[in-house]
Order: sequence, then C-alpha cells, then structure tokens
Amino acid sequence: MKKYLNTSQIPLSVAVFLATDSYDYDSTAISVTRLIKPIRQTVLASRVSAEDAVTDIQTRVASRIGVSIHDGIEKAWKENYRQALTDLGYPASVVDKIVINPKPENLTPDCIPIYMEQRATRQFGKYKITGKYDFIAEGRLEDFKTTSVWKWVNEKGNEDYQLQGSIYRWLNPDIIKADSMAIQFFFTDWAARDAKTNPNYPQKKVEQRLVPLLSLTETEKYMNSKLAEYERYRNVPEGEIPLCTDAELWRKEDTYKYYKKPETAGVGRSTKNFSNAGDAYARLEADGNVGTVIKVPGQAIACKFCAAFLACTQKDLLIADGSLQL
Repeated sequence: MKKYLNTSQIPLSVAVFLATDSYDYDSTAISVTRLIKPIRQTVLASRVSAEDAVTDIQTRVASRIGVSIHDGIEKAWKENYRQALTDLGYPASVVDKIVINPKPENLTPDCIPIYMEQRATRQFGKYKITGKYDFIAEGRLEDFKTTSVWKWVNEKGNEDYQLQGSIYRWLNPDIIKADSMAIQFFFTDWAARDAKTNPNYPQKKVEQRLVPLLSLTETEKYMNSKLAEYERYRNVPEGEIPLCTDAELWRKEDTYKYYKKPETAGVGRSTKNFSNAGDAYARLEADGNVGTVIKVPGQAIACKFCAAFLACTQKDLLIADGSLQL
C-alpha cells in the first residue's frame, strides 16, 4: 500500500488529486520504463521497502499534471472525436472511418484505427515484458511528454524515447508499423519572449519531435544486454553496482560565475556566468584580477525523481560535492 505525506499542508481539494494513482501496474512483469532505466535505479528501487517509500505529495505535482494530460487526451478521443474533428474542418467521409481501439476482427480495409492506452505483454526469454503506449495513428506511435523547455533545448531524453518507442513496437508489431515515433511535448515553463529571441527555443507551447526507432533486431539486442546486466547485478551489494553516468543523471553543465566584486560572491548576483573556466578567468584577468570566479557544479536532476533514492549512496556523494541540491 502506498503512503503519502503532506508536509506542505496542501489543501485537501488538491491533496486528494496528488495522492491518487490509478495506473495499472503489473508486478509480474518488467515494464518498458523499468527496462530503459539505469541499472543502478532498476536494481536499487526494489530494495526500498514499502515502509520507507513514503512520498510527499508536493513532489507529485509534475507527474500528476502529466497524467491528467494523458487522461484528457484519451477522454477527448473516446467521447468527443467526432465533434472535435468536424469543428477542425475534417469531412464526414473521414470522421466516419475512425474506430477507437478496434479488435483485429473488426478492422475493415477502409477504416482508420486509433489505438490509445492499451497494455501489451510479451514473453522474452524467462521474463515477461509489459508496457502501455500512449497513442497510435496510421501505424505510428506517439508519446505525450509534459516537461520543461530544458529537455527540448538540450535534446535530453532522446535515447530513452527511442528505446521506449522501439520496445513498444516490439510489443505491438501488428499495429506499430512506422520506423519513427512522434514525441508530443507539452512545456510547463514555456515563455513567448524566449521563443522570439532564441531560434533553438520551442516556438510553440506544444511541439512535435520525430525520433527514429531501432529495428526489431536491434531492439532485441538491447533487451538481451539489459536483462543480462540485470541478472548480473540484481543480488550484489550496492557498492558493486555501476554508478549512473552524467547522461543518466541528466547532469547539467558546470557554470563558472564571475564576480567583479569579491565581497558579493555567493550572496549577490554574479557579474557574468560562463560555461567554461577559460572564458571566466579571461574576464577576471581583463578586469585586473580584482574579482573572483566560483565554480557551480552542474546539477544531477534525475536523482530527484529516482525511485532508488533512499537506497543509493551515489546521491550522498553528489550532495557532498554540490551536484545535488534538494
């Protein structure tokens, strides 16, 4: 049974929403999302006891917003797609061909099948692999991501998206036919002013990115490798499990803050921030070496969302060197 805390005293009207989890987990199988996690997280998450795995509901705001968008899209298609498509200008000849989550025996040559939120499970060696995709139309998988602009600009997560989509295709080869998937990004911190001044910034609040999928052979090769790794480390002491890489930690780049007035270092606003030490110290020298430069370690973002947090000592090292600020 899940346990939640409400340390921030969030009002009950919202607290009930944040403490709700209706996802249909399958404890007898390895999920697609678990299969693409870093091996350290995959192994150690199972070592966190139910008594210790108490979640503060304030940490669930982002995930619950994401779930709400998924649920809203599914509800709109199931209950209102005819009216919505008509309002969008699609002719009745197209709208009438759409069928939602059809069974194979109900498919006709001229129908347009739309599949949503269907769980598939398939045996792979001695393991069962399971996953629930978001959306499939015209044979192409789509996934809905609610995230910060940072992930788009830095292209973080593209490899995970590719692996996730590829395994979904492996699970559903009869309905996922396209060699690429579409990620539909819903940005939680999008700003119109930044879109106007930065061409690399997403130009809309909702953007699509196409991600190529691995072949079925490449997908099975990855799954074999990942499950072999899991077998190797599942029962070893925590200290013997490989540490997460910078990429797996979603670690940001180090920042070098230059303060022209040394007395303001760490307390006031920096004169200028640099992405490398050379530029920062060149500015210091140009100003007569009267200021100071402070290195701010790139933050390990992924740790804050990791189910293995309590059982992992790598996070303690990151906290100690300033790479993880809670």
